[in-house]
Parts: sequence; structure tokens; C-alpha cells
Amino acid sequence: MELTVEMYKAEMAAALKSFDLHIVSLDKSPEECRTSLESLVAKAIKAYEARTTGLRHGIALDKQITVILSQSEADAPLCGIYFNLHSPYQKRSTGKTQKTPKG
Repeated sequence: MELTVEMYKAEMAAALKSFDLHIVSLDKSPEECRTSLESLVAKAIKAYEARTTGLRHGIALDKQITVILSQSEADAPLCGIYFNLHSPYQKRSTGKTQKTPKG
């Protein structure tokens, strides 16, 4: 069976509905989210089809969205779409631990 982005239309529609209702995004409009989602599903399909023996998933992601195709007993793999929680206001870690003054 050839995998296509169109096969996951229902999953993308549900994710976009969630995006419109619940997600506040300063980086993407709903239209940009749709475009990103279609691109990520296509990349996840490529990753799924190119996976090595023993691996069960194809994954594609950007800062806001993760798409996972998972091998299943059905003909087509299952599609999971996740919105990554991210705040542009979150302070970036420097990677160093700060010493607390003794006192």
C-alpha cells in the first residue's frame, strides 16, 4: 500500500480544529499550520518508509508540531499529531548550573 498525505486527512482536520480552538501561536497562522502539517506528514511518511528493520515509527517535527506514524496491525500506520508546548517567553538555559552563595 502506498502511503500518502491524503490518507491522513481526518487526523490533520482534527489537529487543525484543535489548533484553531485551543492553541495560541505567535509563530504560525492557521493557514501556515495547515501547510506545516501537510509537509510534516509527508516527511513522516518518508521516514516511516525508510526506517530500518526493527523500528516501528516514522517521525517528523518542527518547533510546534510532532507527527508520528506508528506501525500497526492495520494496512496503514497509525498517525499521531502532537502540539509541542513552547513559550517564546521562556528563558533559555545557558547549560551551566549556578552556584548558590554560602551564607
